[in-house]
Amino acid sequence: MVRVKLENLTKRFGKVVAVDNLNLEIKDGEFMALLGPSGCGKTTPLLMIAGIYKPTKGYIYFDDVIVNDLPPRERNIGMVFQNYALYPHMTVFDNIAFPLKLKKLPKKEIEKEVRRVAKLLRIEELLDRKPAQLSGGQQQRVALARALVKKPDLFLMDEPLSNLDAKLRVVMRAELKRLQKELGITTIYVTHDQVEAMTMADRIAVLDRGKLQQVGTPEELYYKPANLFVAGFIGTPPMNFIEGTLIEKDGRIVFRHSEFDIVLPDDLYEHLQDKVPRDVILGVRPEDVIIDVPQGIKAMVYVIEPLGKDFIVHFKIGDFTLRALTSTLKYRVNDIVPISFDMSKIHLFDKKTGKAII
Repeated sequence: MVRVKLENLTKRFGKVVAVDNLNLEIKDGEFMALLGPSGCGKTTPLLMIAGIYKPTKGYIYFDDVIVNDLPPRERNIGMVFQNYALYPHMTVFDNIAFPLKLKKLPKKEIEKEVRRVAKLLRIEELLDRKPAQLSGGQQQRVALARALVKKPDLFLMDEPLSNLDAKLRVVMRAELKRLQKELGITTIYVTHDQVEAMTMADRIAVLDRGKLQQVGTPEELYYKPANLFVAGFIGTPPMNFIEGTLIEKDGRIVFRHSEFDIVLPDDLYEHLQDKVPRDVILGVRPEDVIIDVPQGIKAMVYVIEPLGKDFIVHFKIGDFTLRALTSTLKYRVNDIVPISFDMSKIHLFDKKTGKAII
């Protein structure tokens, strides 16, 4: 196993900065997800760690050794991509055995290792088949087996589940997590799917436009987002954002919107008094919107989305729409309902910088 450290890592393609001064440490045996939207610079650091791309600037450490100039074959990594890249003319056995044949290992040892990983991934009965005879999930397991048979120190995965259907993706998420914990291999996993990252990773690094936005556990990113981007990207349905201004009124801090005022909790006074007045964005997650509260903000039911046991209710307040998540539905479209927020769970962001104030 190995600890990976990225120090001031930068990659430019002409004038395009794909990765911008990335500093990140992945602990020995950790499952780290690189998360962000398409084109945000997630795959580029992975390919630099693999040795496929050379950094424009900065250093890649495996433990305490700089590996910038080490060729890919000497890095002892296992890689699985979105496209499983199996050899169509070879059997499953030969696909898995391929990295070992390149190392010129004895036949008996190759046979033993292939059967070991096939058993681990529950594909023993598929060893004589060709890739065309396999389902997407089976092909994915073969690609994983081929990466694992080398006994890598580091596992790199680039959206390996995105070609699978939704049901199989849920199954494979649990399988991959079990496998990683069982083997203890340091794993870096690239995905644009926040549910994948939240359910599988020990920690998540959120990237946008080549820059690192925040690193933390799934809980830290969900409950303490560092900025507007992270707050809006993590969570389903996404966080509500309401623009307004902080003002002081009768010795208390008030969030003022054109349609309503919200008195903020007293314990925030010391933290916020030097930030008044200031244009801010109030963030509230849909599950923290409280419906049918006496003296609440008057809101009109605009759209109702059933999710099985839960409902997403879209409320219209003046010119903006707010989402609430509820398990009981007593309202119809166009009803006027008083709503409020769980004030212990609100977020405030600076409108200019996007950074979290609280």
